[in-house]
Amino acid sequence: METENEASRAKPFLRVLAGEAVWPPPVWLMRQAGRYLPEYRATRAQAGDFISLCTTPDLAAEVTLQPIRRYGMDAAILFSDILMVPWALGQGLRFAEGEGPLLDPIRSAEGIAALNLEGLLAKAAPIFETVRLTRAALDQHHPKTALIGFAGSPFTVACYMVEGRGSKDFAATRGMAFSDPASFGRLIRILQDATVEYLVAQVEAGAEALMLFDTWAGLLPPSQFRRWVIEPSAAIARAVRKRCPNTPIIGFPRLAGPMITDYAARAAVDGVAMDTSMDPRWAAQAVPATMPLQGNLDPLALVAGGAALEAAARSLLGAMRGRPFIFNLGHGIIPPTPPEHVAQLMRIIRSS
Repeated sequence: METENEASRAKPFLRVLAGEAVWPPPVWLMRQAGRYLPEYRATRAQAGDFISLCTTPDLAAEVTLQPIRRYGMDAAILFSDILMVPWALGQGLRFAEGEGPLLDPIRSAEGIAALNLEGLLAKAAPIFETVRLTRAALDQHHPKTALIGFAGSPFTVACYMVEGRGSKDFAATRGMAFSDPASFGRLIRILQDATVEYLVAQVEAGAEALMLFDTWAGLLPPSQFRRWVIEPSAAIARAVRKRCPNTPIIGFPRLAGPMITDYAARAAVDGVAMDTSMDPRWAAQAVPATMPLQGNLDPLALVAGGAALEAAARSLLGAMRGRPFIFNLGHGIIPPTPPEHVAQLMRIIRSS
């Protein structure tokens, strides 16, 4: 009888993260569960608001599974948000229509001290239940599809916690990192510890791989990138691996540019995701051939569809052939994307 480990290893997504050059490559898409799908919009309306959707396990599991039912991706990713960690730590969070996330900004030692690490797992319990429900459904109906858990990396999560909202440059956060590195370092360490517990709990609930999203990593100069992106990511990856030794981790240092080579060498991750601006042919040469790469189709090529999508997808496939590779976008699917274009992309990849 096949063991659970043997069954997991048969999943193409996990085979790539173990270093195998599987072809055609496995595929999943960032924000594959989202507003471009009519079934998502219906479930979102049922939930009422975004935080309720993330913390109602039946509904969150449903939207996680929707793109798998429709397209048959090789991995499902937990439907949640990187800001559920500060929310679970006790920071005020709401999502305003048209404005994105709004948080009560933390810019003082008192604000940092008020974060409640002890209450994290209890508050985030509905998210772990979502993982359990999703894994059970995948095992029953989509046994070749892996389940990814995730968190934001400390620097990117700190950007929102300090700024209190989205920003083009997160000047308050970057300023704090330079002018008060002791306080900023305390916040980063709290987020490191919280993220380790949060990710381990996802693995214990059934996640088979993990992803660390560092969306704003590329805002930092090299010395700050090493201090606030690579070092915390490496600390998280090592701590998680100690407790979950068979769970691969993908890191996504968005907009890292040439710093992706330092990240691949030092962040202790099993695979690296490329953003839209990364030249995949350069990355294929710069990152060791045994290191899995993930990415990096432009989401707007997916919006365009047709010949433009086919040319962009085939160019990326050509650049990555012969190495461990997971096909994805360079950032998330955007709402205007026609669902039939995702189906077109799946056909292109499967026939490569």
